Amino acid sequence: MAVHLTMHQPSPRLCTTPHQQRGIASTTAAAVAAVAAPPSTFAPQTTRLSAPSIAVNVRHTMPPPVVVLPETRAKTKKSGETLATMWREIQGCRDWAGLVEPLHPLLRAEIVRYGELVAATYKAFDLDAGSKRYLNCKYGKARMLESVGMSSAGYTVTRYIYAAPDISAGPPCPSRWIGYVAVASDDAARRLGRRDLVVSFRGTVTGSEWVANMMSSLEPARFDPADARPDVKVESGFLSVYTSDDATCRFTCGSCRNQLLSEVTRLINKYKHEEISITLAGHSMGSSLALLLGYDLAELGLNRDGHGNTVPITVYSFAGPRVGNTGFKNRCDELGVKVLRVVNVNDPITKMPGIFLNENSRVLGGRLELPWSCACYTHVGVELALDFFKARDPACVHDLEAYLGLLKCPTIEKVKKDGEDLISKAKKFVLRQNFDTAWRWQMAAIQVGELVQYMGM
Repeated sequence: MAVHLTMHQPSPRLCTTPHQQRGIASTTAAAVAAVAAPPSTFAPQTTRLSAPSIAVNVRHTMPPPVVVLPETRAKTKKSGETLATMWREIQGCRDWAGLVEPLHPLLRAEIVRYGELVAATYKAFDLDAGSKRYLNCKYGKARMLESVGMSSAGYTVTRYIYAAPDISAGPPCPSRWIGYVAVASDDAARRLGRRDLVVSFRGTVTGSEWVANMMSSLEPARFDPADARPDVKVESGFLSVYTSDDATCRFTCGSCRNQLLSEVTRLINKYKHEEISITLAGHSMGSSLALLLGYDLAELGLNRDGHGNTVPITVYSFAGPRVGNTGFKNRCDELGVKVLRVVNVNDPITKMPGIFLNENSRVLGGRLELPWSCACYTHVGVELALDFFKARDPACVHDLEAYLGLLKCPTIEKVKKDGEDLISKAKKFVLRQNFDTAWRWQMAAIQVGELVQYMGM
């Protein structure tokens, strides 16, 4: 079994303390980046490391890249290192430099922890067509995490989030439960070193969400009414799920966007006298919504505490597709939105949209900007690439349980054993959810749609 971990990383930025951040407005993010360490001038190179039963590719693409490798003989934590003392580094304030070769135990644990908070959305989602809560959450907010076996997570759910894509072809789509907002308890806040606000999103399940995922045309986000930024474009289907409103929803009112901005702002104001972090996590389509929310909060300058300090925003993306164009990626970098993308190199969803027009087709010879570069989809942030499941079934290579299962494995022997077990579990999960036919249909439709878009038809 091969395991590949690759990390594409932007230039390093300063990790500012709350006192250093005081009074900095959101529009000065570029100035902060300007005083960071200058980029490396090393030429791109490729290194291949190998060990029995495990292969690691280290690909350096953008200067200065740092590579992640979950080696079995990982270095032990330095004396005195705790999550409470280095949470800013773990959340990506230095783009995870120095924490990924080998994969730092604290970072590994945090990736798994946030992944399990995302997995809770699938466990709590009601897929019983005969239930009164069909396609909504099975449990009330007070006992949701406990009901899915996460009573020790240390978070309190404060709000459920609902979304409805605006599909022009067909009848209006009612809102469905898409995720939740939670805040760390007092005990968890002491352990984490700050009050962590979490927003967790599930991936695509309903038919209308599949259709929205196929809307692969780029559209200006226009989140800031004072500055529309027409060069910042995102996938129209994800934007539809994020911004569409359903006035008939019996659980809430307003779009997914309005629900989230309102709740996150309320929590920041409530805990404005504490150290706060904003962590957004999602799987598949959910990771796209997490990134849109992170950009939205930063663009509007809503990530400010009571002292005017910038509240760090970190996105943990599991099996996430591309979300926007180069303008969107550059603006996220300017605003300091940190993104760690956990992907399986065999997962086709992580290569969409932008099969033909992506970051690799934007320039010629590494220098010449091509005319269609503004229409190229581009990944945002740092990539942590896993290589598992040489299976043909896309559902197996895309399953969140498989992602987390590999990250939890500390030894090569356990990776090989669990690899076989997780394939079986993933297939059972897919059969139980009846995703198989819809998945293959969607994959074919997306590829045809992108071909039409690419040819300008």
